[in-house]
Amino acid sequence: MVEMDSGEKRLNELGYKQELRREMTLFKTLAISFSTMTLFTGITPLYGSSLLYAGPASLVWGWVVVSFFTWFVGVAMAEICSSFPTTGSLYFWAAHLAGPVWGPFASWCCAWLEAIGLIAGIGTQAFAGSQVLQSIILLCTGTNRGGGYLAPRGVFLAMYIGLTIIWAVLNTFALEVIALIDIVSIWWQVIGGSVIVIMLPLVSLTTQPASYVFSHFETSPDSTGIHSKAYAVVLSVLVSQYSLYGYDAAAHLTEETKGADKNGPIAILSSIGIISVFGWAYILALTFSIQNFDYLYDTGNETAGTFVPAQILYDAFHGRFHNSAGAIALLFVIWGSFFFGGLSITTSAARVVYALSRDKGIPLSSVWRKIHPKHKVPANAVWLCAALCCLLGLPILKVNVVFTAITSICTIGWVGGYAVPIFARMVMAEKNFKPGPFYLGRASRPVCLVAFLWICYTCSVFLLPTFYPIDWNTFNYAPVALAICLGLVMLWWVVDARKWFKGPVRNIDSHNGNV
Repeated sequence: MVEMDSGEKRLNELGYKQELRREMTLFKTLAISFSTMTLFTGITPLYGSSLLYAGPASLVWGWVVVSFFTWFVGVAMAEICSSFPTTGSLYFWAAHLAGPVWGPFASWCCAWLEAIGLIAGIGTQAFAGSQVLQSIILLCTGTNRGGGYLAPRGVFLAMYIGLTIIWAVLNTFALEVIALIDIVSIWWQVIGGSVIVIMLPLVSLTTQPASYVFSHFETSPDSTGIHSKAYAVVLSVLVSQYSLYGYDAAAHLTEETKGADKNGPIAILSSIGIISVFGWAYILALTFSIQNFDYLYDTGNETAGTFVPAQILYDAFHGRFHNSAGAIALLFVIWGSFFFGGLSITTSAARVVYALSRDKGIPLSSVWRKIHPKHKVPANAVWLCAALCCLLGLPILKVNVVFTAITSICTIGWVGGYAVPIFARMVMAEKNFKPGPFYLGRASRPVCLVAFLWICYTCSVFLLPTFYPIDWNTFNYAPVALAICLGLVMLWWVVDARKWFKGPVRNIDSHNGNV
């Protein structure tokens, strides 16, 4: 008789049979987690706006502060993950930690927040990937000053939808390929990241002095309309808050990971550790390599003022070698990481939709929970996520701050989903918690409290307007979009769902272990 995996044994104790294949090793799980957090994908698209709000110092030190608080969230999550190694994990954790009375409501809130966050997450990757592609095409065709082609809004939207569809196709037909791509992804990030971090300051003709990078503070009220220094600092830290999450990807895959009760927590904490250090190095490399701060935002510059990191790369390589080939190559490395990031977020989003439809928590759930007979993946759930993501991108045709809004929806949904199990863990009686191998003991409550307050702060700042004066072009529509989504979900709960929604549905008969 084959010895049962420790994670599978715990899964059976919780009332679930093993349906998904347990093929992931710790390294593969870490690779997926790392590529969801992605070094470039968080920092690159928001770097320019964050630098503009309050200058380099608050951007550089903001990352350190956010990393510090992220550890609290990560440690709280790792403890819970060790106790409950199941797919669709946050949702499952919320149900069990909140107890029989509040469990269904907690898992309902958590599942919907997470589904909204992850679907918007696909959109953030598709938008930023299109943005990098736009810059690559512009530099390849002769730069903005030399008559290059700057993709208009319609073409930009086509790129956005194209990327989303490619990810959905790969997620439907190629799980083995995705496991391989995720391993390529971790090396792509590590090697590509190292090359950019080391090469960029070396190639730049001049680098900024350390005093500029670490202590120069400057607001730009003329460009942003924001005069309050404190407000400017809060907005400049958004780049770090957006980049430092996604470490729950390891937890989504615990049903497919060997020894998940130990490896899940290790993967969560390793992801945060690697990204904290690497991300800071990347921010420092970009900031030290700035040639001319004001020129970065000039709409007459080579990248049409659309994408600050592309201009920093262009200035460095063009200044040294008088051509843009090096900048284009490094932009391609960055684009690759958006491609991998979008692919793994699509995987996570489909898993959450599948877990929620398995428990009948989505309209037409019988359709979305169908597993593809040959490929053993929730194909319908994948395509539902892709379709909703395409809808989210439609305002690209008219609104200027689409990325701000999609990022806000993504962060609030995703990180808000973390808050539910953490809050439930904090208020539950200690005797009801069955610890796994990773256990905090007495430190658990204070750690959960800090983590919960930090998440509340993060969610609230993402609802703030990012430019003034507010008009249709600069309006952050995230609060409206979220209010409508969450309002409908809560209304459905009050009117109908609370009568029948019980949270995660067990698929093992608890008395004798029969399915």
